[in-house]
Amino acid sequence: MLSPRVLPGIDRLLSEQTDLLTRGRVGLICNASSVTSQLAHAADCFAAHPAIDLVRLFGPEHGLRGDAQDMIAVEGQSVDRQTGLPVHSLYGAQVESLKPPPSLVEDLDVLVFDIQDVGARYYTYVYTMAFCMEVAGRVGVPVVVCDRPNPIGGVEVEGNAVQPGYASFVGEFPIANRHGMTAGELAHFFSAECGIDCDFQVVEMTGWERSMAFHETGLPWVQPSPNMPTEDTALVYPGMCLFEGTLLSEGRGCTRPFEIVGAPYIDGAVWARETTRELQASGYTGFGLRPLVFLPTFHKHARIPCGGVQVHVTDRERFRPLMLATALLKAAWRLWPEQVQWRTEEYEFVTDPIAIDLLGGTDALRKEIEGDVPLTAIQERWEEECRDFAMKRRKHLLY
Repeated sequence: MLSPRVLPGIDRLLSEQTDLLTRGRVGLICNASSVTSQLAHAADCFAAHPAIDLVRLFGPEHGLRGDAQDMIAVEGQSVDRQTGLPVHSLYGAQVESLKPPPSLVEDLDVLVFDIQDVGARYYTYVYTMAFCMEVAGRVGVPVVVCDRPNPIGGVEVEGNAVQPGYASFVGEFPIANRHGMTAGELAHFFSAECGIDCDFQVVEMTGWERSMAFHETGLPWVQPSPNMPTEDTALVYPGMCLFEGTLLSEGRGCTRPFEIVGAPYIDGAVWARETTRELQASGYTGFGLRPLVFLPTFHKHARIPCGGVQVHVTDRERFRPLMLATALLKAAWRLWPEQVQWRTEEYEFVTDPIAIDLLGGTDALRKEIEGDVPLTAIQERWEEECRDFAMKRRKHLLY
């Protein structure tokens, strides 16, 4: 049996606070990462418990058991093979699917959220939590949020806050690219700062410290989505997810997505050298870029050899994923201006603004990349825009 240093909220809910679950009909928002410290799935634990009346499951993007790829609509209603319970998808073909119908919440006595977040504002699960809190608040059903570690730590905050006009499912509220909060802390932030009116309770972790890397918690890593295979992926994701806003491959279809990026026309050695030079000249360290050639098995440039780089983090405390990704994109636009392109098709239910502006929370980042603006100037803009978020954030930290 595992003996973790950190006990997640789901363990404490099942061992110390089961009274929150034994007052009537229970709904559960969960996915593959919704496991106890001993790897038992929350839905299976609830269903097997003689005093818990679990009646309905809700699955976020990527599905209840985590088998759907990015932006793949999941059927609205299904049945969970493990428990036999009805499942309602909160990620269908239309933007309206992102919120549960009130009729599926109002007959519950409590709605529980338990999903592993990864510490980047693009990751959609915390917005699923917020939307469910919003609907539950309207129909008078309390919500229980089971807290989990921020796998990239709760100290560093990087980037800017989402600006008016750029809200989307990859940035619904004005939080930083790397927000340094847990899902439970974000529940408090969304309630107090973003107008989510809901009766909710966070079941806090024990043993978690803000400076912890995920492997220091002693908890098993269960990939919360198909392209988040390791905690290393999560560490680079607050920056490298920006590649979703381009026609460069972000490494989907490879074994190290988001750590590996590139395109058929890229010379990885030139790209690595140019990017490293600019970052080091601006004082950014804690990384290495290894040139490589890779062959995506699906997604962008499927089955076409791509030149690119793999990101290797050498110092977690000094590493700044968002600045690294920005430098890579700047170098790509500078080196291959006739070939590199932004993604312009619909992205997370939005066609205008385009994907990179939704991910950036503004059109400023795109213009800075195209204009080869110095990294130090970009950093100054982030700090100015993020100041208000940082002040509000402090009020809602639980650990």
